[in-house]
Amino acid sequence: VIDDFSPSLSLHVKWPSDDQAWLGNTLRPDDLQDEPTISLHDIQASSSHPERVPMTYVITLTDPDAPSRDNPEWSEYCHWVAWGRLKPAPCDPRNPAPCPPVLGDVHEVMPYQPPGPPRGTGEHRYVFLAFVPSNGTGDELHLSTPPARKHWGYETEGTKRTGVRKWARENGLAPVAANFIYAKH
Repeated sequence: VIDDFSPSLSLHVKWPSDDQAWLGNTLRPDDLQDEPTISLHDIQASSSHPERVPMTYVITLTDPDAPSRDNPEWSEYCHWVAWGRLKPAPCDPRNPAPCPPVLGDVHEVMPYQPPGPPRGTGEHRYVFLAFVPSNGTGDELHLSTPPARKHWGYETEGTKRTGVRKWARENGLAPVAANFIYAKH
C-alpha cells in the first residue's frame, strides 16, 4: 500500500457507531456506514498540545483486497480522500486523559464510501493513512481527484498493485500515520 515509514503521529478512527480502528481489529461493515471522526496526536508527547504551525492533513482510506484477497484485480480501491486541519476535541471533564485534536473543517476530495466487502470474499484490509505536504506548507491544498475508485484511476502495471502510494507521490504528500481494520460480511 505504502512504502515503509516511521510514523510521527498516532491515527485514531472512530465511527458514530462507537466502533474504532485498533490496528487490525475486525469490524462489521454495517457499523461503518457513516463517515468516521479522525484524530491525530504526537506519539512522542506525553499529552496533546497545539500545533506551532497550522498543518494541513490528508486522510485516505484504501482497500488493497478488492474485490477479494485471492483476486485483488481492483486493488487498490479508493474509499476516501479528505483533508483538513486539527481542532480541539470536546473532552469529558470526568476523564483526566488528554483529548487528541480531531480533523476539522473536512474537505472531501473523494467522498467517503464505507467498507463493503462482497459476501464470500473473506476479510478485507481497510487502510487509513495520514499525510502532510512534503514541503511543510500549511496552505490550502489543491489535490487531484482520483479519476476512479478502482486502482485509484491508474492503469495497472502488470500484477503490481496501484493506488494511494502513487497518488500521494503525485500530490507531494508524505505519510505520517497509519491504522487499519479488517471487515467482512
